[in-house]
Amino acid sequence: MAAYMRSMICLVSIERNVFLHSRGSGVIVETKRYVRGLRRNPVRVLFPENEADKVIKPRPQPAGRDVHREKEQKVKAAIKHPEEDFVKARSNVQATTTHAHVTGTKDQIDGLRFERAFPGDKRLGKLVSITRSRTFREHQGKILLEGRRLICDALNAGANPHMVFFSTADRLRELPLDKLKRATLVKVKFEDIKIWSDVVAPQGVIAIFARPDPLRLNFANKGDSVPLSLICDNIRDPGNLGTMLRCAAAAGCHDVLLTKGCVDAWEPKVLRAAMGAHFRLPIYQSLSWDDMEKHLPKSVTVHVADSSCGTDRSEEIKDLQVNVSHKKLKAGDYGWVSTRSNRNNVRYEEYDSDTDSDCEEGAQLLPTVDSKLYHESWAQSPTALVIGGETHGLSVDAVQLAEKTSGHRLFIPVAPDMDSLNSAMAASILLFEARKQLLKLT
Repeated sequence: MAAYMRSMICLVSIERNVFLHSRGSGVIVETKRYVRGLRRNPVRVLFPENEADKVIKPRPQPAGRDVHREKEQKVKAAIKHPEEDFVKARSNVQATTTHAHVTGTKDQIDGLRFERAFPGDKRLGKLVSITRSRTFREHQGKILLEGRRLICDALNAGANPHMVFFSTADRLRELPLDKLKRATLVKVKFEDIKIWSDVVAPQGVIAIFARPDPLRLNFANKGDSVPLSLICDNIRDPGNLGTMLRCAAAAGCHDVLLTKGCVDAWEPKVLRAAMGAHFRLPIYQSLSWDDMEKHLPKSVTVHVADSSCGTDRSEEIKDLQVNVSHKKLKAGDYGWVSTRSNRNNVRYEEYDSDTDSDCEEGAQLLPTVDSKLYHESWAQSPTALVIGGETHGLSVDAVQLAEKTSGHRLFIPVAPDMDSLNSAMAASILLFEARKQLLKLT
């Protein structure tokens, strides 16, 4: 074989040289290759020594008429015995029904029937997406609660559950099952809950509730409350609002009132920060200042929190200690008062130098409100405390309400070269001080 290949290579090289030589002289010679066909004998089958004499014969194939005969026989048998096929089909249906009944019996936990989420079930994702949007929460009237403690607080307060998603039976048994009889229970994979959960370590249970009405809930600590209300004005940070609600519930406030500029109280971040405070005291939100007075008692005194006073203002502190601060203050003298106007409502008019000074004084002057240190006596009757947001501050309506009810602006002295306290921290200090003073009266 090697010799044959060498001869073929030599033949190709010789033909190539002849072709090049003839092309140079103007004559083109057509080369041809001749390949010799190789013939090989087929591989012989080696039988064992004992079966060397046996001859293997091919299996005879059935003729075409035999195949047709077999088909005809099968058709005739099916026609002759239709009752047997009906009995077999009926037995299969009965077996399937029995299996389904057994499966449905197994899908129960302490007498509560639950469903198993099939692959591709999008109910959890859709409901979580709806409850994360404030617009959808208000239109659909649904909220999302996650975790055993928060769901138990809602059920104990009388909230109405619509649907509960859980990963294991043990997670469901941690809830009061007697209050879940009207809810739809769905068992899903823990991976699905982990995808749609907002927390780092989800507990494996998510519930969809109807948006609670504060007038219909049963609050556990209603008897331990004091005549104290918290008014949140333009609190837009969910963490701060949730912390304020938690402090208000711990201080025994009667209720919490939220203005229209506040973040939604049923947002998931607010719910986690509040730690169940939503189901321990009434929360009224999206209130205007005209409706605010309707939720307060007639003999209430409204106070506003102020962080403008510091240790470097010794003269003003002396005046505050003797309670003789009666001068009119401008907007910049209030710590959390916003004086920025809304540009959408600004009207451009011709400049008039004669009326400019009068308009400026009328626009910048705020109502007269005396100042007090936070530890002085200021909560001697039903009290309402207004806390403004750190970004936009208190509204002018809040200061006017304080002046109308003979309230004060309260401040907490801090160390030099330090900014004001966080609004939630200031609210906690003032709320517990008010609780201490109100308890002394009773």
